Amino acid sequence: MENQILGEMQKRIVKSFLDVVILAQLMKEPKSTYDIITFIHKKFNLLMSTGTVYSNIYSLERNKLIEGNWSQRKRVYMLTDRGKKTIKAIINVNGKVGMFVEGFLKDLSR
Repeated sequence: MENQILGEMQKRIVKSFLDVVILAQLMKEPKSTYDIITFIHKKFNLLMSTGTVYSNIYSLERNKLIEGNWSQRKRVYMLTDRGKKTIKAIINVNGKVGMFVEGFLKDLSR
């Protein structure tokens, strides 16, 4: 039962933080939307619709966190300087977020 709950929680987290997943993947190297969808499927066993991923990508692009360029008939996205600073800041507060969630869940169970 715990494995099932863990799997469901992972899916909810990936869906809720899809923008962070995209930024983290682009930190490694430029990727297309297809590459991002494939990564999410392989890593989390979660099929994301192209519309959901495109929506997040467009939002990140509007906020000047990523930029896309055409390469061999597909659009490849990379982090901007602002995007690099943003994902580094997110990674730096990662432990604090974990402590918040842990404390939050403990408070709810009392």
